[in-house]
Amino acid sequence: MKALKVDHIGIAVKDLEASISFYKDILGLEMAGSEVVEEQKVKVAFFPVGDTEVELLESTSEDGPIAKFIEKNGEGIQHIAFKVENIEEAIEYMLSKGMKMIDEKPRYGAGGAKIAFVHPKSSNRVLVELSERK
Repeated sequence: MKALKVDHIGIAVKDLEASISFYKDILGLEMAGSEVVEEQKVKVAFFPVGDTEVELLESTSEDGPIAKFIEKNGEGIQHIAFKVENIEEAIEYMLSKGMKMIDEKPRYGAGGAKIAFVHPKSSNRVLVELSERK
């Protein structure tokens, strides 16, 4: 497996609209879109920066992973995602190297990506997402 590039950086926010304002009005970035990912209990906004993106994440539920992250850590960087060519092969590779996976099978992510998360216990306390986008 080879990580092809940083696909995106996920930032947990309490108020998506207020956060969008900072990235648009202060940093001058253009928002590429937003969506709700029901399965992950999150509302997402995308800001391309070069060939990567900043992904703002607001929880849609008090028991969602982003709400839990913010409760424990406050707002801020929640994960870093690496683009991979084949998500299934990437998962198998990680498992073969003894990495603990949150997802041993790909799931649907924002922007139509197939994703899987490496458990932070295996990656120096950093939540790493593997992402396959066509």
